[in-house]
Amino acid sequence: MKLLLLVSALLTVSSAARNGIDLNVPVTVSTFQCVKNAGYSFVIPRIYHSLGTVDTTGVQNVKNARAAGLTDVDGYIFPCPKTSCPSAANQVKAALDAVKAAGTHVSTLWLDIERLNWPANHATNRAFIEAMVAEAKAYGQTVGIYTNYYNWQDIVGLDYHAQSNLMLWWAAYDGVKDFSKYAPFGGWSKPTIHQWEEITAKGPCGISGVDMNYVP
Repeated sequence: MKLLLLVSALLTVSSAARNGIDLNVPVTVSTFQCVKNAGYSFVIPRIYHSLGTVDTTGVQNVKNARAAGLTDVDGYIFPCPKTSCPSAANQVKAALDAVKAAGTHVSTLWLDIERLNWPANHATNRAFIEAMVAEAKAYGQTVGIYTNYYNWQDIVGLDYHAQSNLMLWWAAYDGVKDFSKYAPFGGWSKPTIHQWEEITAKGPCGISGVDMNYVP
């Protein structure tokens, strides 16, 4: 009996694991239905460009994914930290306003913190991230951080733990759907999502250029 209970518990844990994709290409409702039927339970479209503008394709993807029956639909902002771009708060506001205007919503807003156009000044970068987080929270939006050890080290420094109360979407193309290779950084003892593989050709249901993600 104990063996049967153990097997049952292991199966329950295994079945709780979820697969998802993130993307920045246009996807139709029918293709999102294919994604859902293929066993993917969450999707994360990009909703803001690193150029400093709303990603209207991504906003439509959020709407299409929900229309397809997916209920766990997030969105990510690839921020523009250059001084020529809108302020950190205004970038978040523009993205969330666009999603709201489209008649939909994102479950979690992820802030993509990776090396592109960030200044060398850690204090400046920390303040920029803090302003984005504050605006998302003021909006009543659940917010998380997408990054990894090396991006966090270069952009804000490994001694910066101020965002460790937020969920971590850990980027590491290590080819395994688990957290076994995760090494703590930035105050996060473990991630919430693992982005474990990049597919540059065709991914699920023929979608090109998607990343594969895993939640235990």
